[in-house]
Amino acid sequence: METYFQNMVEELRQIRRDLHKIPELGLKEYKTSAYIREKLEGFGITELETWLETGVVAVIRGKGNKEAVAFRADMDALPVTEQTGCDFTSEHVGCMHACGHDGHVTVLLGFAKYLQEHKDELENDVVLIFQPAEEGPGGAQLLVDAGLFEKHPVRCIIGCHIFPQVPQGKVACRKGAMMARNGEVDVHIYGESAHGAQPQLGHDAVLAAGAVITGLHTILSRNVSPLDSGVLTFGAIHGGEACNIIAKEVKLEGTMRAFSDEAYETMTKRVQEVASGIAAGYGCKGEAVFRHMYRVVDNDPKLVELLQEVAGDAYEETPPYMLAEDFSLYLQKVPGMFFFLGSGNAEKGYTHSLHSAQFQFDEEILALGVETYAKLLKKLAE
Repeated sequence: METYFQNMVEELRQIRRDLHKIPELGLKEYKTSAYIREKLEGFGITELETWLETGVVAVIRGKGNKEAVAFRADMDALPVTEQTGCDFTSEHVGCMHACGHDGHVTVLLGFAKYLQEHKDELENDVVLIFQPAEEGPGGAQLLVDAGLFEKHPVRCIIGCHIFPQVPQGKVACRKGAMMARNGEVDVHIYGESAHGAQPQLGHDAVLAAGAVITGLHTILSRNVSPLDSGVLTFGAIHGGEACNIIAKEVKLEGTMRAFSDEAYETMTKRVQEVASGIAAGYGCKGEAVFRHMYRVVDNDPKLVELLQEVAGDAYEETPPYMLAEDFSLYLQKVPGMFFFLGSGNAEKGYTHSLHSAQFQFDEEILALGVETYAKLLKKLAE
């Protein structure tokens, strides 16, 4: 790591710990937003905008002869009670930066300081997006809908995520699909209640639901190509009134994910058909209600090649993950790349998964994130 970025480690550590103490849920990140603004202003950055009340967009102007480049950090936390035991633990009980967003904001703030200190060397305008509500309801789409790229046209957008499945000191990425498209689905089965001793007088929604669940799990094996990957999981079921009453209604709650739009849309179509058809066979009505969320994180191959070049021996190719990320919604508008910043370190005990109440990482990785952003921007200007 170059000396400039090595010298940032302690400052980055303090910023991250400040942010870790004040986690806030999506669209309520008021303290976080104020902290970000204070830091940016302290660096001498004056072109600051507020979006969605808590989001912050900073623009650092280059020489103006290259298209602008955007970098994004998510800033919200999770409704998790922290169990790390660290001395900079969350001051907001029941809320925690359990997904590394405090680290992402720190990397972007460190990058902002670097840009301001090297402003005379910048070829590109740089747009820094501190985005609220990644964990929900999807702040990326809210920013797009609010006209972010109309006000700030960019040639591409870049982001990263701290990731414990990648070793500390490494950055990981892949061309094309890296993270999945996702959605949630509720399947409602409507029957007709009757006395449990007279089942012939009703239509049993519980019995129909059992058959529907079995039928739904054939979709991946029989309707989606064996060359595609998908997940269809129903993790909750609610229904019935008492042990001696034929149930009149059952609700199944599930998640669905796929690495291609084609597979996802096939799953959506078949869930509705299977739920309706099988339920009808039991004298019930079945319907599916979908909440389509994030899209496939589809990395631009040329940007991934640039990352491989600037990261050198620190680069490794990641397998695709069925995790979902609202960065994908920016990619519906502009080319981009999302990469993992490795945080896995068994010797230091940094092995807990994202969203764990014990998730932690070594702040030394943040300087690598800043350095990687800086080198990518320099390459993009060539």
